[in-house]
Amino acid sequence: MSDLPDARTLTYEGLEPAREGRLLLIACGALAREIVALKEANGWAHMDVTCLPAILHNHPEKITGAVEALVERHRSAYAQVFVVYADCGTGGLLQAACARLGVEMVAGPHCYAFFEGNAAFAAHDDEITAFYLTDFLARQFDAFVWKPLGLDRHPELIPMYFGNYTRLVYQAQTEDPALTAKAQDCARRLGLDFERRFTGYGELGTTLAGWARKA
Repeated sequence: MSDLPDARTLTYEGLEPAREGRLLLIACGALAREIVALKEANGWAHMDVTCLPAILHNHPEKITGAVEALVERHRSAYAQVFVVYADCGTGGLLQAACARLGVEMVAGPHCYAFFEGNAAFAAHDDEITAFYLTDFLARQFDAFVWKPLGLDRHPELIPMYFGNYTRLVYQAQTEDPALTAKAQDCARRLGLDFERRFTGYGELGTTLAGWARKA
C-alpha cells in the first residue's frame, strides 16, 4: 500500500539464508512504519521484517493461517521468529498457533490496547462508545473503513454502523499535525466527537526492545 515504507526495508526474502543471531519479525502491515521507525531509532540491524497485508484485519479468520505459513517458511533461516500481532480478532486462535509453533507474539487484544498500554486500556470503563484510529488508520481511513462499508456510495448508512458511537479517539503514534487534521476530518464525517491521545509506540516499543536483546 502507498503508506508503507519501501518493501526492501521490510523483507529480506530471496537473499542468502540469514546469519546466526538474526531475528525475523512477522508483522501486520498496519505496523510497518512504526516497526521500521523503531528499528532505525534503536539500531536493531539484526532484525528483519516481513509484513502481511493490513487488509487481513477485514478478514481476521485468515490471519492465523497466514502467520503460520510464514513462520514455517522462514524459521529455519533465523535464530528466532517473532509475531508482531496481538489477538486481532482471531478469538485466541493466533495465540494457540504461536504457542504450538514456539514463537512469541505481542500481548493484548489489539493494537489500540498495546499502543496505549494493555493495563491502561483495560482500565477504561467508558470506552464502549469509542471508535479508534491509529496513525495508520488515519492515513488509510477511506481504504479500510469508508469504502469497505460502502459509505462513499451510501452515506445514509453511517447511523447504522456508527450510531452507537459517541466519539472518535485518535491514538497518535507521532506528532504530526497533518494526521491529526485527517483524524479530525474522519470524526466530522462520522458525526462523532473527537479526542486525541498521544500514545507513542507504547508496548510495541517495549516488546520489540525485549526481543532485540534475545539475539
